[in-house]
Amino acid sequence: MRSSSGRNSSGNNGGSRGGNSGGRGGSGGGRGNFRGAGNNRDDKQGSGRPKKPRPEERRYDVGPGATKDGPKAGRGGAARGGAKGGPRQPQRQGRTAPARPREYEAQIEERNRDRYAGKKEVKLPKTFPGAEQEGERLQKVLARAGFGSRRACEELIDEARVEVNGEIVLEQGKRVDPEKDEIKVDGLTVATQRYQFFSLNKPAGVVSTMEDPEGRQCLGDYVTNRETRLFHVGRLDTETEGVILLTNHGELAHRLTHPKYGVKKTYLAHIVGPIPRDLGKRLKDGIQLEDGYARADHFRVVEQTGKNYLVEVTLHEGRKHIVRRMLAEAGFPVDKLVRVAFGPITLGDQKSGWLRRLSNTEVGMLMQEVDL
Repeated sequence: MRSSSGRNSSGNNGGSRGGNSGGRGGSGGGRGNFRGAGNNRDDKQGSGRPKKPRPEERRYDVGPGATKDGPKAGRGGAARGGAKGGPRQPQRQGRTAPARPREYEAQIEERNRDRYAGKKEVKLPKTFPGAEQEGERLQKVLARAGFGSRRACEELIDEARVEVNGEIVLEQGKRVDPEKDEIKVDGLTVATQRYQFFSLNKPAGVVSTMEDPEGRQCLGDYVTNRETRLFHVGRLDTETEGVILLTNHGELAHRLTHPKYGVKKTYLAHIVGPIPRDLGKRLKDGIQLEDGYARADHFRVVEQTGKNYLVEVTLHEGRKHIVRRMLAEAGFPVDKLVRVAFGPITLGDQKSGWLRRLSNTEVGMLMQEVDL
């Protein structure tokens, strides 16, 4: 019994293994059919229903009334070249009027000119009160000159800090002519926009001319990008450093250099001592030079290091090399000379070779110095 059952079980197991192998074979066959299913999909689709044409193979010459040249009537915008990509119909251009000859245009222009030649000029009404007045509003001129916004300039007028031609302005809306009227804020003259004022810390070795025919470095090299022509106020010799003014205000430049107004210039000179106590008195009393006496307005010792002295000399004359010649005549040749002030304009911490625009206050102080 056991042997027969064993044989039966082995047979059953063998049969199941055979069935399993057959199943694997069947599944293998299924995998083969699935992989190849896409190869004959189009054939199966074509056998059951008509094949759908591709977009480039579509035809529009179908249906009643259609021709090979275009679609039938009433097919809509898609067939006439809309979203469906149908053929576009050529647009019909309307008839254009022929151009008129130039002689005819000239006759029309001459006829219109003769028609309106004898008529008076029509004056348009003013759109706001006070428009018939000439000039610009005062707050606009002040704002353009750099005194702040128009609202801030109106506050200056309300505070009675602005005067025009010697009269304090107490109301808004006053009109002025910047070219003719004298405008002052806090007693200082306001320069109009067309005037420019600069201060240059001239380095040693720069020639005090706007152009140099020998090709040396000059003042004009520092203002080459300015649209307005500028010129220098006074001169400094080539080896002297310090403040030199540049402007396009001719009258101001003339007065600043005229001896009548006596604008003071301050210099720092490095000399080798020892120096006597009466050196300052001798310079103030006057030193005899080749072209006459030269007097200093002020003299003081700023710093002393051993035999090296740094002295300050102030004078209002502007003769050539006057400071160097005065100290050399007194027995103390100058090693280095720097102009640190020209009237109210001081050098401060301005670096050598730097050009800066003067503020409105500085310009007003310069004009006040020479009664402008």
